[in-house]
Amino acid sequence: MKYFRRFVFLVPLLCLIALPALAQARPAVNLDLRQIMAAPQFSNSIQMIISLSLISLVPFFLISVTAFLRIIIVFSLLRTAIGTQQVPPNTVVVSLALFMTIFVMSPVWQEVNTKAFTPYNEGKISMEKAVDLGMKPLNQFMLRQTREKDLALFVQFAKIPIPKTPDQVPSYVLIPAFMISELKTAFQIGFLLFIPFIIIDLVVSNILLSLGMFMLSPVMISLPFKILLFVLVDGWGLIVRGLLMSFR
Repeated sequence: MKYFRRFVFLVPLLCLIALPALAQARPAVNLDLRQIMAAPQFSNSIQMIISLSLISLVPFFLISVTAFLRIIIVFSLLRTAIGTQQVPPNTVVVSLALFMTIFVMSPVWQEVNTKAFTPYNEGKISMEKAVDLGMKPLNQFMLRQTREKDLALFVQFAKIPIPKTPDQVPSYVLIPAFMISELKTAFQIGFLLFIPFIIIDLVVSNILLSLGMFMLSPVMISLPFKILLFVLVDGWGLIVRGLLMSFR
């Protein structure tokens, strides 16, 4: 039961994020996951089945409310800019992005563990209180990375009063605004990454054109120079450093 409580706490935390959006879309439907999980008619076995079914939401939660989205897009754009196609492989790129996400989000997870998970595991607070306390560090992280313009867009379409404090911003409004801001930031970084590699392509293309080598692919010639440039400037170190600093 000790491990079951830990597992049951994490899964409802993911699902409660979507409940306000459902209630906004269909006011006539009264959905409250906390009441469902706490209802006496559900036994421990039924709760375990529900929890196992909802575990599929974990990848979407990871992508939506963490630094993973920005990091994986930047790495993908970098691979496209160099022109190495499938090098590094998708597994390596995703693994690096995942561990960087864990590194960036570790202060947030520690705060969630200290304020929400540990007191709930010790029986000091209820699940509802633990979910509320656990969402606050995540909301603070997302608010720091969200542009005011993107947040105002979803507040306008949600037809809710303008929040006066960060705690008044609903999660179903904050999460899409955070994702749009992350996409914009990632593409801005990707644009800067493309510039030096485009210059190499232009130089190589002009040289081949002046030599009359029309049948020779410029990509084949420029690729080694791109890799050489990237290695000489310690590209991976610079990109990882820049990504980490962008989350400050």
